[in-house]
Amino acid sequence: MSNPKFYLESKFSPKGDQVSAIAKLANGVEAGKGSQVLLGVTGSGKTFTMANVIEQVRKPALILAHNKTLAAQLYQEFKEFFPHNAVEYFVSYYDYYQPEAYIARSDTYIEKDLAINEEIARMRLSATRSLVERDDVMIVASISCIYGLGAKKNYEEMVFTIRKDQEIYRDRLLLQLVMMHFTRADMDFPRGSFRVRGDIIEIFPAYEDKRCYRIEFFGDEIERISVIDPLTGKVFERIDELKIYPGSHHVTPESVREDALLSISEELDARIKHFSDKKAYAEEGRIRARTRYDMELIKEVGFCKGVENYSLHFDRRKVGEPPQCLIDYFPDDFLLFVDESHQSIPQVRAMIHGDRSRKKSLVDFGFRLPSAYDNRPLTFDEFYERKGQTIYVSATPTEWEIEEAGGEVVRQVIRPTGLLDPEVEVRPATNQLDDCIAEIAKETKLNRRVLVTCLTKKLSEEITTYLKEIGIKTKYLHSDVKTIERMQIINDLRVGNVDVIVGINLLREGLDIPEVSLVTILDADREGFLRSETALVQTCGRAARNIHGRVILYGDKVTKSMQNCIDITAKRRDIQRAYNKEHGITPASTTASGARNLFKSLEEIPQKEKIDARAITKKMKVLEKAMKKAADNYQFEEAARLRDEMKSYSNLLLLE
Repeated sequence: MSNPKFYLESKFSPKGDQVSAIAKLANGVEAGKGSQVLLGVTGSGKTFTMANVIEQVRKPALILAHNKTLAAQLYQEFKEFFPHNAVEYFVSYYDYYQPEAYIARSDTYIEKDLAINEEIARMRLSATRSLVERDDVMIVASISCIYGLGAKKNYEEMVFTIRKDQEIYRDRLLLQLVMMHFTRADMDFPRGSFRVRGDIIEIFPAYEDKRCYRIEFFGDEIERISVIDPLTGKVFERIDELKIYPGSHHVTPESVREDALLSISEELDARIKHFSDKKAYAEEGRIRARTRYDMELIKEVGFCKGVENYSLHFDRRKVGEPPQCLIDYFPDDFLLFVDESHQSIPQVRAMIHGDRSRKKSLVDFGFRLPSAYDNRPLTFDEFYERKGQTIYVSATPTEWEIEEAGGEVVRQVIRPTGLLDPEVEVRPATNQLDDCIAEIAKETKLNRRVLVTCLTKKLSEEITTYLKEIGIKTKYLHSDVKTIERMQIINDLRVGNVDVIVGINLLREGLDIPEVSLVTILDADREGFLRSETALVQTCGRAARNIHGRVILYGDKVTKSMQNCIDITAKRRDIQRAYNKEHGITPASTTASGARNLFKSLEEIPQKEKIDARAITKKMKVLEKAMKKAADNYQFEEAARLRDEMKSYSNLLLLE
């Protein structure tokens, strides 16, 4: 495969030690290094460095993030950097997910329940389509990309190509669409559906956004293929060839399905005998009824609820063999960036254990066949074998990552803005809250923002309540706060509706907030995960985008982690100050960041509507009803306007 071309567009050019970092990383990739580490401080432009490396080495890239919010930020930034290349977004598509489970002690079976975000489902399908048909691809993904996705070979075999003037029975095309998991919908026309009007078939692929396709027949010959607007029917262009990709990743050719049913049947017989020998008659009856029902559905319509639990049979794998995941859709020669690697790598390690323990009771009590174990994420060793050339990106890389890179670390300590790391001060923990309030008052008078970090959810809520009572505009942020609400809270801080956010560890990585000039860390001397060296350095980084940035550590003693954090920050400040002096740079606060794009739609919504996801969903339903009414009345321009307004709201729910 010839190297694809990547065209980076930006009004900025590499500055400071970005220049040397880009050169070292690109040279390392071209020299065949398996692993490298980029140690980049907050605000040093690590994303811009990654983008420049991709442009230079010209390899498809997977950018791995440890949560959806960070993945969304990176996706927005890469989309801006590479407008002419395929930049895709691949995260878990569940707005709500309750996995199937069985609690033996109370004899409680919990059926899988979920709500799929259709827009994210579209983007996942768009990602795999891009990998199959293009080589200039960058995919920003969460850790969910290591879960089984369905065999790439089956997916590619189900791609269907039609051409102008091709002879094909209309009913053959309709049957093919059904086999590819498209549904017929003659009234509504959602993604992943088709509709038929005499000799005209209109197809709205699940991976498309604002384009669908009209196939016009003359007898058994395709007379015309058009790209059209799914709402108004307006023709955008005529094309001579169309590739239709499956509407699901779990599609299988008919021959594969027949073999899978035979294999499932054999496993079922063995499992029935297992339970019969143990005289476990309830489990025997349960596994027999459930599996035969699923098999009948697979035979008739090609899939069933929970079809992924039979992936071992559809993929023709042996027991224990790893499933195929998004990584397997990439070519062999691809580049992996692990962003915030100190967080992402431990998540990859942990995924398999929770999945296995949940399924054990389902298998033991006859709710699933043992092959359900093989519908799973990759183990860390399996991930490691597939990861390709890798660049670990973090302000605080772990010893394991550094060892992987042969002890070499590419450092990016200088910020393009000339900003120094924040000053770090230690104060006694006695009366820490009163002292913190006095510092908050100083900052808010100057129209600056403050982050307060504590150790528990309850304490964050209590501090928030107290600060509100004394007139400080405050909100708390912890894991019980939904993603969409987190985005609202952070946006409120940025625009000045809130002066203080009280959090636990959610403020360590992810979105950068340039308006924050002070970070206070309560009980900094309580050694542990939340007050480790890594956690403290990351938390201090939240004040690194403001020229007045400073950090106060409250503790009655200076722990080893605190001292290391202070030393690391002081050393970086010395390097940054010397560089600025040598090059005549005057530090300036960051006035905007790529993260700002995440709030663009939110800022356009009137304040009274910034409530929660339910309010946004309710507004979308009202708009949808008005849009359909306008379309029924042939007011297509008004319908299109309402559609675009509805989409601006749906963009918010992408972050959920």
